[in-house]
Amino acid sequence: MSTLDTRLPTWLPFKSTFQGAGDFLLFNIRFFKEAFKRPFEWKEFWFQCYKMGNKSLPLVLITAFIMGLVLTLQTRPSLVNFGAEALLPGMVSVSVIKEIGPVITAVICAGKIGSRIGAELGSMKVTEQIDAMEVSAINPFRYLVVTRVLAATFILPFLVIFADTISILSSWLAYNIHGDMSLTSYFTAALSKLDWIDVVPSCIKSVFFGMAIGIIGCYKGFNVEGGTASVGTAANSSVVTASLAIFFIDMITVQLTDLL
Repeated sequence: MSTLDTRLPTWLPFKSTFQGAGDFLLFNIRFFKEAFKRPFEWKEFWFQCYKMGNKSLPLVLITAFIMGLVLTLQTRPSLVNFGAEALLPGMVSVSVIKEIGPVITAVICAGKIGSRIGAELGSMKVTEQIDAMEVSAINPFRYLVVTRVLAATFILPFLVIFADTISILSSWLAYNIHGDMSLTSYFTAALSKLDWIDVVPSCIKSVFFGMAIGIIGCYKGFNVEGGTASVGTAANSSVVTASLAIFFIDMITVQLTDLL
């Protein structure tokens, strides 16, 4: 057996990985091509925006409320020991708006939105509904994929804004357990510590988080193969892959922001 023959099996596990990466790249290219074609499915787009926002908002708000409460209760004793209690509102606002709010909200949406998209498109794929749409002269990619990806991209920054606001509000409630500060004074102190370099990158990466969640969920669901059991696999894979993508995008954003 030649040297090439003995080495060949070691490359076989990577074949599916490289093939999957290539398929995902082609999927992204097709998305950007279809996104600029007309007519655009505005009705489906707004319906998906409502569906994603309506289903995700309660969980996002509850998590944000607990997040601001816990962050304040854990941080306040340390600041009091150093006589820096007045810095608490600014510390919470910078931490939440710059990093914690967007990332935690995106991870929640990866589980809520990403899994729903993967399962929804996956079930349509295995029941041949997507094939039926093609026979009916409807572009299933533009109707199903483009609308969902753009809806996730559009809605996530709004969810992040709601989460940041609720986190600061719950921080004020936690602060007033031991202190006494009006809501107006607390928000003024919190927002006074923010700069554009804190807010703008947060908004930008929220857009990329939404796009990653949408396009990964659509890719996993649109390319399901097999029976109904593969639908659950697609939904689970959508959540895991989207969560990893969120942390990877966040890492890149932090590095770029640090250069500014």
